[in-house]
Amino acid sequence: MLEALDEAAVGRWSGAVVDTLSRARARLDELNVFPVPDGDTGTNLLLTAEAGHAALVRQGAGGAESPWSVLARGAVLGARGNSGAILAQLLRGLADALAGTPAVDGRALAAALSGASRAAYSAVADPEEGTFLTVARAGAEAAVAAVESGRAALADVVRAAADAALSALQATPGQLAVLRDAGVVDAGGAGWCLVLDALVGTVTGSEPVRPPISGGSRQRSRVAPAAVHQPVDGPGSEVQFLLADSSERAVAQLQARLAALGDCLVVVGVDTPGGREWNVHVHVSDVGAAVEAAVEAGRPHRISVTPLAPVRPPAPAAGARAVVAVAGSAGLADLFTVEGVTVLTAPVAEVDEDALLTAVLGCGAEEVVLLPNSAELLAEAARAADRARVAGRDTVVVPTRSAVQGLAALAVADPTRRLGDDVVTMTEAAAATRWAEVTVATEEALTSAGRCRAGDVLGAAEGDVVVLGADLAAVGRELLDRLLSAGGELATVVVGADGDGDLAALGDAVCAHLATVHPTVEVVRYAGGPGAVPLLVGVE
Repeated sequence: MLEALDEAAVGRWSGAVVDTLSRARARLDELNVFPVPDGDTGTNLLLTAEAGHAALVRQGAGGAESPWSVLARGAVLGARGNSGAILAQLLRGLADALAGTPAVDGRALAAALSGASRAAYSAVADPEEGTFLTVARAGAEAAVAAVESGRAALADVVRAAADAALSALQATPGQLAVLRDAGVVDAGGAGWCLVLDALVGTVTGSEPVRPPISGGSRQRSRVAPAAVHQPVDGPGSEVQFLLADSSERAVAQLQARLAALGDCLVVVGVDTPGGREWNVHVHVSDVGAAVEAAVEAGRPHRISVTPLAPVRPPAPAAGARAVVAVAGSAGLADLFTVEGVTVLTAPVAEVDEDALLTAVLGCGAEEVVLLPNSAELLAEAARAADRARVAGRDTVVVPTRSAVQGLAALAVADPTRRLGDDVVTMTEAAAATRWAEVTVATEEALTSAGRCRAGDVLGAAEGDVVVLGADLAAVGRELLDRLLSAGGELATVVVGADGDGDLAALGDAVCAHLATVHPTVEVVRYAGGPGAVPLLVGVE
């Protein structure tokens, strides 16, 4: 039983929040009918919590900055959607009160929860009762009441807050018609109850035993009546962005303009090492006008635009099978497209779970094989596949860590086989393909082959840097020799494109080296196109 929250406890609580929201995400998505029935509240809460926790992990234990501040800043900069922005503001409100307190007792936490609730209300342009805000306020008021009644121990305060928030959540259908009509409680409020329960678990060692979140089903939430908050000209779009290089006055003017353009406006600011930034969320019919207002207020970046009207994917064709692959460049996309693959073309950093899910649902097949073609996307692909199966697509991920592994898997695919058998064969082919790539370092870093500086050429095998050098061709040749030291019959060489022909020369050099030094190896060369890494190699 903790008497106060120290830095380590903040980290444990943040990790527990991520775990509990991850388990509850699908259910929270099902409950989501307000402010629009787009079924993403659980996802947005989880992504926001993950962003905050990742910031804590990056700082590590014993960092110079308060973990409350680090957690809040990570959440604000990574907040997704209306619910995520409100969660981030609540965390920022806690940080404002607790960042200078090394050990947070019950009295300090109660005051911080109260301040955080007020801050959340102030961040929302048009607050509604029966929502996330109501649930957060009820929990804060109960925490303050516990202190005032003489129950100021930390455990008493967090239990009072969690219990009162749950009671307020259960009352939300009586406060908001759209919830009552759909037969659900507020999704954002349900998420905040889980956050508080995780706090109880951190303080007491045992999370409260609660009945499952009641009300609603996926089908009912998707066809719920039109929500109260919609832009006047139609369903419109959700616009969200980070705003830098601005001022409090400019942001106030931006808020006024966006409030006139649309609805569901939430603006959350946070201090960063580079200056103050704001996370802005709004629902509008005129996306261009919203972006123009943002440009006039400062420097908007990480702009996302999402249609608000629920988009129903096409019904899957019974018995049909498709392959969906990620390609980081147009040239790679062409290699998959000619084989009849549905291709998601984008840099890995721009591909997320939602994009993968959209590609899977959009291909129209009942059975789908997903090739992420990047180690960084394996977890995202697995989650997208889970969600696709819920939507009626039998989706399986072949864990390809590179495009050349994806090509190897595709070469043995046979849609006449049972899906399970086909996936096993494709997975074996991908696993039997060793892969390597030549890239250029963009910053100084410590690698397995030693310290590199910006501009150094890196040769990586299976994702691990094994060669450092100054010349693309020299690194490429040494990398190939290392890769083929264990043998190989077929080498697939994918060469990127540039404006001055240097990469074409790189391709010529490594292919000539293979012909001279490894004459028994069959070589297939492809053009990766602009945006591809300088050299990508697969050996089977």
